[in-house]
Amino acid sequence: MTSANVNGLVTDVAGLRDRAGTHIGYTDWQEMSQDRVNQFADATDDHQFIHVDPERAKQTPFAGTIAHGFLTLSLVAPVSQQLMKVTDAVMGVNYGLDRVRFPAPLPVGAQWRGGMEILEVGEIPGGVQIKAKVTIEVKDAAKPACVAESLVRVYGGQ
Repeated sequence: MTSANVNGLVTDVAGLRDRAGTHIGYTDWQEMSQDRVNQFADATDDHQFIHVDPERAKQTPFAGTIAHGFLTLSLVAPVSQQLMKVTDAVMGVNYGLDRVRFPAPLPVGAQWRGGMEILEVGEIPGGVQIKAKVTIEVKDAAKPACVAESLVRVYGGQ
């Protein structure tokens, strides 16, 4: 069983096999907060001023603080989980990334959303490997903040 709409894909493992080349939807818009950026800085020991000092960051070409690139990249996991539900999966694991780019910053205070396209689905023992392009978009920006080709292994559905 498979269904897709603007809010994502609900399918079983067998249904994933036919979804290569399908854009499966977008998350809702949400705001990138300074608090979230500060928490990420604390968790990673990356306190570069462009992320955590709003006054000093105003003097940069970004005119304010921006999310860390790796914070933006970390949004790929929850975006993927929100947009793709595999009903008979026993588990799913991140296998890696093939390509990651940060074409534009994700400013603090900006609205962002994630989109996902399934590029490839291949067989692995016990399940499938999905290669998906996940894009983190910034509202009213010409370029996305992140485009990542994510590899996820989904087990189950045998």
